[in-house]
Formats: sequence, C-alpha cells, structure tokens
Amino acid sequence: MAPLNVQIKHAGKKYDVVLDPDLPPLAFKESIYQSTGIPVDRMKVMVKGGVLKDDADWKKIGPKEGQTFMVIGAAGELPKPPTEPTKFLEDMDEAELADVLQLPVGLVNLGNTCYMSATVQAMRAIPELQVSLSKAREMTPLMRSVRDLYKLMASSTGGVLPLKFLEALREAVPQFAERTPRGYSQQDAEECWTQMTNRLKDLPGYSAPQGSSAPPHKLFVDQFMAGTIVREMKSIEASDEPPSISSESVLKIECNIGQSTNFMLAGIMDALNTTVIKQSPSLGREATYDVRARLSRLPTYLTVHMVRFTWRRDIGKKAKIMRKVKFPTEFDALDITTDDLRGKLQPVSRRLAQIEGERAERRKVRKRTRVPAASASTSATVDGDVQMADAEPTPVGEDAPAASAPSADDSTLKPEKWYREQERTELRALVDSGIKEDIGASQTGLYDLVAIITHKGAAADSGHYIAFVKKSALSKRKSASTSAVASTQAARAEQYAMNAFMDTVMGGMTRGMTNALSGRGSTTTEITVGDVQNMLRAGRAQAQSESSISDENAPLETTADDTIDDEDDDWFKFDDEKVSVFPKDKLATLDGGGEDSSAYVLIYKSKSV
Repeated sequence: MAPLNVQIKHAGKKYDVVLDPDLPPLAFKESIYQSTGIPVDRMKVMVKGGVLKDDADWKKIGPKEGQTFMVIGAAGELPKPPTEPTKFLEDMDEAELADVLQLPVGLVNLGNTCYMSATVQAMRAIPELQVSLSKAREMTPLMRSVRDLYKLMASSTGGVLPLKFLEALREAVPQFAERTPRGYSQQDAEECWTQMTNRLKDLPGYSAPQGSSAPPHKLFVDQFMAGTIVREMKSIEASDEPPSISSESVLKIECNIGQSTNFMLAGIMDALNTTVIKQSPSLGREATYDVRARLSRLPTYLTVHMVRFTWRRDIGKKAKIMRKVKFPTEFDALDITTDDLRGKLQPVSRRLAQIEGERAERRKVRKRTRVPAASASTSATVDGDVQMADAEPTPVGEDAPAASAPSADDSTLKPEKWYREQERTELRALVDSGIKEDIGASQTGLYDLVAIITHKGAAADSGHYIAFVKKSALSKRKSASTSAVASTQAARAEQYAMNAFMDTVMGGMTRGMTNALSGRGSTTTEITVGDVQNMLRAGRAQAQSESSISDENAPLETTADDTIDDEDDDWFKFDDEKVSVFPKDKLATLDGGGEDSSAYVLIYKSKSV
C-alpha cells in the first residue's frame, strides 16, 4: 500500500504525519514522536476499537487518506539535531577513516621503497623488539633509526616519512642505494628482512633470571628470532660410512615451491630433505648423499620464506613462481623438529591443543547463553528477580587441575579468567625445564600467523610489496614500552610499601594490646614520615629487583583484558601510507596463483602457555 497523509490531534493542535501501512505501528508512533515530542512509551494513539498496539495489523484498522488520529500523552523535550552532520564511512577520506577506525599509521613511499615499508610494518609485529630497542644503551645508527621510527609511528596519526631510517638503511646496506636512470632501484623485501635482522644481531636481549643456568648475556635476535638446525648427511652408496652431523643458527626456514607443491609444510620438508653429490672419503670419488635437516631449537618468532623467485637461464634473470601454495594461520612445527626436541614439546603441545578446543566450546556456550566472560560469580535479588550465580564446573578427573570444557547444554560457567589461570598453571608444569630457561625459545611448538609480506607482479625486479599484520599483534601489551615497565614497578613499589606499613601498624597494635593487658609500657605505636619514606624506598628497590628478572626477561604476555580470544580477529593491510582493515576470511587470497599479491615472507609467533 502507498503511504497515506494523515493528521494527528494532540492538546488542541493538529500535525501532518505520513503513515506507511507497510511498516509496523511502531514506525508510525516514532513519526508522531518526531512531531510532538511524546515518548513512544508514554503515547496512546486512539483508533477504531481502542488503542493502537505495536503489533496491530493495519489491514484490520483500515486507515484512510486524511484521517485524523487522537493522541494522548505528555510531551517531553523534542530531540535536538546533532551538533555535527552525520557522515558515513563511504563519504570519508583516508585520514578520516584512519581516525574513526583507529588504524595504525603507514609509511610514505619515497620512490621504490615499498619493500622497506612492508618489512618495517611486518617487523612491528614483534613487540619484544621495541622493548629491547628502548632499553639498549649502545646502538648502531641503524638500530637507533629503527627505534626512533617506531616511536614516531606510535605517536603519529598520519603517514610517516621514514627518511632518516631509509638513509641509515642505505648506509648500512649499500645494495639498497642502487640507482637507475629513473631513480632508486626496486629491491627485494625478503633481502631487506634478512639484512635488517642481521644488522640487529648486536642488539642486547633479555637478561637471564638470577640463578638460571642460561647464559647471562644473550642477544635479542639469538633469543627470539634464531633457530638451530641440525643436518645429518648420510651416504647412499656407502652404507658403512658414518654420517656427518653439523648444526648452525638460522633466521628463517625455506619453503621450496615445485611443480607438485600445494601446501607450505610440503615445501618446507622439501627444503629440509635434500640430496647432494660430494667427494666420498671412503669411496675415493664423488658419491650421492642424503641430507636430512631438522630444528633442535624453535624461536618465539619463526620466519618462513616462500622461495617464489628462481633464476631462469634461458632469459638470464630471476622469474616469479606463481603457483598457489596454501599456508596455515596456525602452524604445528613439531614435524620439522629433531626427535629430542619433539619429545620435550609434545606433552605441552598436545595439552594446549585440547585446551584450545575447550576454549572454543566455552566461547560457543557464552555466545549462546550470553554469559559475561568476566562477570563475577555472584547471586543477588533485584526487583524480585533472582540472578543466578555461576555453578562450579565439573573437573575432568579427581586430580584434574583444570576445568573441563562445558557440555553443549551447559549455561553456567565461571569467569574466563579463572579457566585461564588454571590452564596456565597446568601448562607451565608441562614445559621442559631446559626450554623454560631458554629465553625466547618456543615452549609449545605451536604457532599463530601474525604478519605476511606479499609480492604483487610477475617480475622479481619490479612489482609491489604489501604487508599484512594481525590486529592483535599490534595491540598494547604488558611491558610493551619503558613507560609500561615503569608503571608496573611503581605499582609494585606502592604495594610493597603498603604491606610494610600494615605490618608495622599491625605489629604495633599487637604489642600495644599485649602491654595494655599486662599493664606494661606504652599502648601506642608512633610512625614518623621518615618511616613511611624508608618503606617506600625499600618497596621501589624490591620492585626494581623483581622487574629485572621478570618483566624484563619474560616474553610479553597479554593483559587481563585479553584473556578472552577474539575469534573474529581481522588484519591490517599496509600498502605504503594507505592502511585499511583486511578481513581474515580473505587471507586465502594471498596464497598465489597469479600476478596478484602472493605470500612471500610469513612470520609466525609461538603460542604461549
């Protein structure tokens, strides 16, 4: 039915209103509210047969053109127009979108510098790096420029001009200063990642805790980004020849892309299992050897290089391999480890996989029953309605330290923080003691994808690089900056000082009561300003001492607000200075198969306990 022009009468005044029979009566009441200011909940519209109800059928009422409706109700203040005109997202420019969506800043392209921008943005997904840079006292010019650039990016709202960093990078790595008649040459983002990582090798890492058997002074890259690979070379032709075993530190693992490579793990295994021809000492001639390489140490951040560029002899230059290779957002690295390391990681890895399944079940229950994840377990009566308290969870077994996953029809859960504390205690007990003391080593062998560098185009010496970073990787975390560490120390200092103060007061009260009962001595205890200052000074010292072996050494952990997983965790797309939100569902479009953006360098972060 077509809209009808009707009138409403209220307090002796008439108003023209449009009635659309295709919309529910509530929409008509809203139009009346806009004209009269009578709130809908205090409004009564008289129609044939009584009062107009919100679920009434207009066909039964039969409104007509020009009909007058009587309205009863007290008018309130009319709604005020917005101080600023409403602006929709599609009408905003990039700067306004970045401000509204709280996007991180991009880096201005200074002429074929997309390779550098993508590398810097991807490396920003390593918050521990920024902590070490902020604490280092002696740094190279490149380290200092990286630190200053990240500080500038954290405090800026628009595109950042990375001129000083680019100058330091070209001075440290002259190949990035190569020029053509048209300007600076395009460079390889994987080369940039490798060169930057190598130039950060002298950056001091996290100090070992007191009493630990770990080396007291270790470098950051060795701790968090370097793995140890063991290679066993065995002769195929001479079975009695003993195999040769060697080991080395690696900053990345390769993923070879062959004609039959469809998945990342298959490409990695192809790179780890190779065949070489070399001089055999037992046969006195060249012989074929099988080389089997496995990782004996997994770092917190595992870098995977998709080998998409290969040298073509027929054309005399590098060409891009456009084959589609699927990569996982969650990677189980136990398949590429040595038997010894796999045995140490397997208990915690298996239990963590079970726990994640239980978390997923709890998440479903909370969504279905709308149980607040962080609500306290309380019971109260409000206006005669009883609020039900969370029930105690049923453990897996008699000695199970953690709660089991809820059943499909279970709607009573404890706060998620309670479950996480139980899970953390159980997982930490399963971690191997040697791995636990190895700062920066993966304790689980399970990884989450946090950053990707892609290449767009068909040629190796041209094209465009873009970075994709997971939102949660750029979120604020505990001790992610010097100020955060300082605030933590201050809070601890106040707590320790308060504990000392209360101990003194309670001790004095106890002595006073004893003296009063026995009739001996004073019944009061005097605490001077100097006493309080000494307590606070001692508290600061204790907080700083503990921080040097905990906050400063342990890998960053999420804050209490982050205890509930965000299963809809989208990504940021960094296309030079243009930054946008990239849905996680579209990550599969980056696995190659054409000239569009193809995953080139992937950064995985170890799941923590």
